[in-house]
Amino acid sequence: MSIQRLCGLVLLLIGSVMVARAQSPFDTELEHIQQQWAIANYQITTKKEKLQAFEALAAEAHRFSTENPQRAEPLIWEGIVLSTYAGAKGGVGALGLAKKSRAVLEAALEIDDKALGGSAYTSLGALYSKVPGFPLGFGDDNKAQELLAKALALNPDGIDPNYFYAQYLCDRNECRDALRYLQRAADAPPRPGRELADEGRRREVMELMAKAR
Repeated sequence: MSIQRLCGLVLLLIGSVMVARAQSPFDTELEHIQQQWAIANYQITTKKEKLQAFEALAAEAHRFSTENPQRAEPLIWEGIVLSTYAGAKGGVGALGLAKKSRAVLEAALEIDDKALGGSAYTSLGALYSKVPGFPLGFGDDNKAQELLAKALALNPDGIDPNYFYAQYLCDRNECRDALRYLQRAADAPPRPGRELADEGRRREVMELMAKAR
């Protein structure tokens, strides 16, 4: 076999592997959940339709995590969906969803705390920041700061950890200190395939930045 033909076969094999990876069922399902979350969170405006969308997506995310018990990413996205669902629902009924979110995010940390750039720390920190404290809930400012700091250590330039840490500071009347994190969030690099989520999050960053100033 000639060197040229051998090189051609190697390149073909590499290309086939890359295509197979890009089209793997796991990646496809993960991307689908990410996209559906962005639609439910940023595009659906009526509360009834938003809650219906999150309810359906929570069931899908749970199935996905159950089918992939050794992977942290599905658990992280199940936790994200549940926490956002809780925020959209509000009231006492949201606490059960928040507790479920905490449980799956903690399970994700046990598998791989660095998965998705430490997103489990980000989401868990946001939960501890937003949920009421004892005796109503499990909210804890110190725990929230600890978790969000870990998220920033793993992904210092990410839009989400910087935004949620800034939000944590603003919620505690420390908006001036939040501005540098908001600027980092505004300057964060785009995430391929997450255009809708980036657009929505950047709007939130700009809104919080205007408040902080």
